[in-house]
Amino acid sequence: MMNEDRVNDIIQRWRETPEDDLMPEDYQQFKSLGSACLTLGDSTQLLKFLRNEKNQVIVKSMGCVLMAPLVNEVIKKENNLDHCQAAITHLTRTCSPDELLHSLLEITEDIEAGAISETILALIPHLQTVLFRMEERKAACVGLALSALQKQLSRLPAPYTRQQEEADEYGLCRCCNALAAFAKPFIQEVTRKNGDCITTSEDQELRTELLKFCMRSLRDPLLEAELSRDRKSSLWLFATEIMVTLPAIQESLSELLFFNSLKRSTHTDISLSKESRACLAYLLFVQLITIDSFPAVFSPVFVLQCNMEHINQLLSSKKESHLLKGLALYAKSLESVQDHSLPVSLLELKGFYGAPQNLRQVLAECPMQHLRESGLQVFQLFINKLDAEAKHKFFRCMLKTSNHAGVESYIVKNIRDQVEFSMKLGNANKWFLGEELLSLLGLVFCLPQGADTDLLNSMDKIMESLNLLRYLVIRDKELRDLTDVWEELCRIKEEYLKMLRVCIGISRAYYSAELKALREDQKLKAKEARDAARSARLVKRITVKHEKVSTNMSPEVQQQVLQSALVTFDLMESLIFRIEEITEEKLKISS
Repeated sequence: MMNEDRVNDIIQRWRETPEDDLMPEDYQQFKSLGSACLTLGDSTQLLKFLRNEKNQVIVKSMGCVLMAPLVNEVIKKENNLDHCQAAITHLTRTCSPDELLHSLLEITEDIEAGAISETILALIPHLQTVLFRMEERKAACVGLALSALQKQLSRLPAPYTRQQEEADEYGLCRCCNALAAFAKPFIQEVTRKNGDCITTSEDQELRTELLKFCMRSLRDPLLEAELSRDRKSSLWLFATEIMVTLPAIQESLSELLFFNSLKRSTHTDISLSKESRACLAYLLFVQLITIDSFPAVFSPVFVLQCNMEHINQLLSSKKESHLLKGLALYAKSLESVQDHSLPVSLLELKGFYGAPQNLRQVLAECPMQHLRESGLQVFQLFINKLDAEAKHKFFRCMLKTSNHAGVESYIVKNIRDQVEFSMKLGNANKWFLGEELLSLLGLVFCLPQGADTDLLNSMDKIMESLNLLRYLVIRDKELRDLTDVWEELCRIKEEYLKMLRVCIGISRAYYSAELKALREDQKLKAKEARDAARSARLVKRITVKHEKVSTNMSPEVQQQVLQSALVTFDLMESLIFRIEEITEEKLKISS
C-alpha cells in the first residue's frame, strides 16, 4: 500500500490532468486504490473522496471502474454496506450513463453461479437510475439491460413445489418481483404515449424490447413454474404482470396466439416464440389470467384448432412442467367443444395429427404415472369430441402407428363402445355398424408377426380384442342383418382364433421349457451350495445357465414372470373357448 503523501500526489495529478489525457494505467491505479480502501474496511474514506467537490472531475472520468468492487462488497453484506450503497448511488448520478451501463452490463455478464440473485437484486435499482438518465438510444439500452438480467435469471432453477417457492432458496421469486418493478416505469412510458397520434421510432423500439421481455419471461421462468389460481404466489403475480403488460404495450393476445404477429420481428428466436406463445395460451385459457379482456368472438373449435400448435409444442417436450401444461391446455381447449362434433377434415391438419401422436408418446413412454393417467383422460376426451367418421379414421391411424399394446387395447375398447352406441335406436352409422367396421376389425383381429408374435408384449391388445369378439358374437342379431359384414366377420374371426391358438401353443411350450430350466438351475445351485458348506471350501465359481427371460432379474422374479405368462395363456384359451361356445349356441338357436 502506498504512503499517504504518494497517494495525495497521484490524486493531485489526476485533478490537473484533462480527461482525454488520462492513460489506461491511471484507470487501473484508481481502481486499485479504491479496492484497497474497501479491502481495508475504509469505505467511509472512499465515500468521502467520491463526494469531495474537488474530485468530481476525477469521479466523472474514472468512477465507473469502481462499480465492480463496490457491488462485490454489497453482495458480501458485510460492514459498511450503507457506505458502499451510497458510493454506488453517487456514481450512478455522476458518471457518464453510457459508461455506467457498460460497466453494469459487464458485471451482469460475469456473475458467479452462487451469487446470481444477490447480484441482480443489487444491480437492478442502479441500472434503472442509469437508464432514466439516458437521452439517446434509451429503448435499445433498456432492451440490453432486460436481456442481460433475464439471461442470468434463466440460470436459476424454477421452484416446482409450494414449499420450494416459499423458501425461494435461489432467489428467483425475489428477482422476478424486482424485474417487474424495474420494467414498470418503461411500460408506463409506452402506455402514456398510446393515445398520441405521432409514434416515433424510439417509441416503437421500446415497445418491441418490452415485447421481447414479456416473451422471454413466458418461456423462462413461467413455462417451468407450477402455477395455480388457488394460490396467488410470487410467480403467479409475475405471470399476471406479464399478461397485463402485453395489451398495455398494444400487443393483441389473439394476434400473438392465433395469427403469430411475432413474425414481423426478425430478432425473435423461433423456438423462443413457440415456447412463449404456448405458455401464453396456457396462462390465458387454463389459468384464465386476463381472460375477461379476450375477445369472445372465436368459436370453441377455432380456439382448439389454433391451440393445437401450442399443445403440440408442449407435449413434444420431455419436461414434466411442459407436459403438465400441455395436457391441461389440451383438456381445457376440448371442454368447450360439443361431443361428436369434430369432423374428419380436421384430422388432416398438421396440429390435429401431431398432438394426438405426442399424447400417444406420453401414454406409451412417460415414466411418470400421474402424467400417463392425465394423458389417458385427455385422450378419451379427444375421442369423445370426434364425430363417427373422424373416430373411425383416428382409430385406424392409432392401430397402425402406435406400436404399443396398451394404447391399442384402449382403442379396441373404444371401438367396442362405438359399436354398442351404434346398435342403439337412432344411432346406426356405417362406420361402426356397416362395411366400414370391417376395415377396423381387420386391424384389431391381427397378429402382425404371425406365429412369432410375442403374446406377453401384446397381451393387453389381445385380451381386449377377445372381449370385443365375444361381444360381437353375443350381439350377432344386429350384425346378421348385414349379410356381407357378418360373413366377413366370421372369416376374420376364424383366421384370428386359429393363428392365436398356434401362438399360444408355441409360447406355452417355450415358457414351460424356460420355467423347467430355471427350476433345474435353482436345484443345481442349491446342491452346489450344500456341497460347498459340507466341504467347508470357498466356492469361487458357479456355472449359471443362459437365461432368456432377463439376465437382470433375480431367479424368483424370473419364475414369477414365467408363471404369470402361463396363467395369461390359460386366460386367453378360456376366452377363445367361451367365444366358440357362444358361437355354437347361436348356431343351434338359429337352426
